[in-house]
Amino acid sequence: MDTLRSRWRADVAALCAAPDRDRVAAEGTDLLDRWLEDHRAYHDAVHLAEVLAALDELSEGGDLPARDRHLAGLVAWYHDAVYDAGVAAGVNEEASAALAQQRLPLLGLPEEVVAEVVRLVRESATHEMTTRDPATLAFHDADLWILASPTERFDAYCHQVRLEYRMVPRADFARGRTAVLTPFATRERLYLTEHAHAHWTQRARVNLARELDRLAGHG
Repeated sequence: MDTLRSRWRADVAALCAAPDRDRVAAEGTDLLDRWLEDHRAYHDAVHLAEVLAALDELSEGGDLPARDRHLAGLVAWYHDAVYDAGVAAGVNEEASAALAQQRLPLLGLPEEVVAEVVRLVRESATHEMTTRDPATLAFHDADLWILASPTERFDAYCHQVRLEYRMVPRADFARGRTAVLTPFATRERLYLTEHAHAHWTQRARVNLARELDRLAGHG
């Protein structure tokens, strides 16, 4: 967790001329507590760490300038800060965006940074991105890195999502999950950055096809 705390502080400091260090530390603690909530199986601190690692890979691949990497990092911290599998689609993202809107100005971050983070957290609900700037493209891809993860990790992810929706009957879950995954499987271009498109697409399509086959048999 110390690595995540350090990453949080670095992302804020890179985008803020005079951060309130005490508030930054307190906010990092609150966010980590949220990501460590007991009811989370997939949308947890491991997912957060994986998104941040994917952003680093995209940065090393040349798709993400430093300022945009830090901005996308803040989006990663907030995009699932509020998470309840029992609510309607989009409710978690809206609540997470509202949290970012409330908290980020208190840390000393400029209005334009806050606005960008809030927009991207909201857009994470559908992954239909309204702009094509580097931070937007990179966050979109990093949040979907899990689709291109190694087979064992991808299968664990599928199991973790099922655990989060354990209250849903198996057939209903299969229908709902198929509706979520099919658009990604059928997109002409799944990933938006050049690096992810070149290096992650094939593995993601294999993983998605396998999971959709499983769901067709109700998991």
